[in-house]
Amino acid sequence: MLTIRNLTKTYTTPQGPLHVLRGVDLDVPSGETLALMGESGSGKSTLLHLVAGLDHADGGEIRLGELAITGMADAERAMLRRARIGLVFQQFNLIPSLSVAANLAFQAQLSGRFDATWQDELVERLGLSALLDRYPEQLSGGQQQRVAIGRTFAVKPELILADEPTGNLDEESGDAVMRLALDLVARTGCTMLMVTHSPRLAGMLARCETLVQGRLA
Repeated sequence: MLTIRNLTKTYTTPQGPLHVLRGVDLDVPSGETLALMGESGSGKSTLLHLVAGLDHADGGEIRLGELAITGMADAERAMLRRARIGLVFQQFNLIPSLSVAANLAFQAQLSGRFDATWQDELVERLGLSALLDRYPEQLSGGQQQRVAIGRTFAVKPELILADEPTGNLDEESGDAVMRLALDLVARTGCTMLMVTHSPRLAGMLARCETLVQGRLA
């Protein structure tokens, strides 16, 4: 599903070049859940952003199935994020002016992949039935993240990229949200790559890799 070969990324700083990724090789088979750990500055989020097509690598290759993400134009990467790659971040990024129901459907409608039956199943699985007419400001943090996860899964993506998805939640709420997300991964058969500082959350996924100074340990 996801193949990364000799991936490099360097940023220019006033102190000189900052080598964030120094030749990363990684394979994530279809349907696998992988946690990526490492200290702050080890390159975890940079790697995730490169896979998502939110930034450009300096060298190496990223492939999603047969597609070479590293060779795509920005518009192609944007289309890929709409339809095939789902993003879940620490920030919920819900649209304040839209109801829960509208937020859930937003990305799927934008990409032409809205499925009313699947939407109903997501609402039930995520426990959102009583919240559909509410707005983000009327929800708790855990409820908002459940909506964000539902919005991501509504398009039935092939790959979920999650960057500290429970970082704004307390431990109990975070664990509950993580279990719901993993249930949806199992239900859809998609692949998940998650960045986390938490060994506890990493232990909920099938495999864990650690980045150390821009390389996999």
